[in-house]
Amino acid sequence: MSKLPDTALPPAFIRIGWSNLFAQLSEQMALAAAPLAAVLLLAAGPAETGWLQMAQTLPFLLLSIPAGLAADRASRRNLMVSSEMLRAVSLVATLLLMVSGLLTLPLLGLMGFIGAIGTVCYNVAAPALVPAIVPRARLADANRWLELARSFAYSGGPAIGGAIVAWSGASLAYVAATALSLLSVSLLAGLGDHHPPAMPKRNPLQDLAEGARFLAGHPLLRPILVTAIVFNTAWFVLQAVYVAYAVQTLGLTATGVGITLGIYGAGMMIGALAAPAIGRRVPFGVMITLGPLGGLMAAAAMLATIWVPSGALAGLSFFLFGSGPVLWSIATLTLRQAVTPNAMLGRVSAFIATATFGARPIGAALGAMVATRFGVEACLAVAASGFLMQFLVIIASRVPQLRALPEAA
Repeated sequence: MSKLPDTALPPAFIRIGWSNLFAQLSEQMALAAAPLAAVLLLAAGPAETGWLQMAQTLPFLLLSIPAGLAADRASRRNLMVSSEMLRAVSLVATLLLMVSGLLTLPLLGLMGFIGAIGTVCYNVAAPALVPAIVPRARLADANRWLELARSFAYSGGPAIGGAIVAWSGASLAYVAATALSLLSVSLLAGLGDHHPPAMPKRNPLQDLAEGARFLAGHPLLRPILVTAIVFNTAWFVLQAVYVAYAVQTLGLTATGVGITLGIYGAGMMIGALAAPAIGRRVPFGVMITLGPLGGLMAAAAMLATIWVPSGALAGLSFFLFGSGPVLWSIATLTLRQAVTPNAMLGRVSAFIATATFGARPIGAALGAMVATRFGVEACLAVAASGFLMQFLVIIASRVPQLRALPEAA
């Protein structure tokens, strides 16, 4: 981030903002290093990197709901601290395996799986913690700063990770990622504790059913959920094969791959910085819709690289993937926090994380299978079809009609 969040935001949020920045930057460096290590050190192809992506995202599908229950019942800060520590341990273990020459593709996937467990818990607890610290009127500003941090991480992480792998090998990238993860933990450790509202003791299945009914019955959150599921599935069909496609078909180096992935983060930063101005000029529902539209345009640009194999065109695609959907992320997170009761926010966030992030291993597996059977170009076509579907879902809903942030349920 270029500067700390606005002073009107609480000091506790400033700690969360910087912790989020370091955690996201660490995660993105490691995610960029893993497929590059697989391709350059372990001779993996598109199918193998697809299965690696699936392993690194599977915990979102399996563990988001248990994490949401924990976030509504226990200290959200403590959950974030322990989660980030687990991810740091997985990074250290990967580094030791790499240095000792014992690293294999299954072990790389296993360490990525363990690290993603920490990411899942952190990502579910953070949105539930922010409304307990930040006033409702400032939620959009707080979420914008969080998205700016994420944008910086998505911009700098892959580029730095790719450059480190190209210049010094993958091991140094894991050293840097570990250090950033530990910095994130230290910031959270100094944060005052914030427990969720006390809940009566009852069967966890009742709590899950309550959250599921609220989400499924809400006329605004339901189409947003469906759109996000399709978006993330299509996104990881593309992500599953992109690194191998970029190296083997587009002719990019490890540094070039990192730069194109970093352009994604640059697009996110520009979109997040422009969000207040856009929000003043267009209705709230239109701002949400700009995300799926940006995804559709980006998928079309990536599909065009089949006929025009160009790193610049791939970079344009990733810029559009960043700049449009970040508006969606800011607006839909603010909407969810505004309309969901705080005592239920962990569970609702968990269901959304399960459905959206959980779609990622499904997309990665689909990408691996399509690449194996039909080739990598077919994956780009499948991804483009998915991005068309998610755009059609959101424009057919009531969301584009929203003029402003609705009142809480």
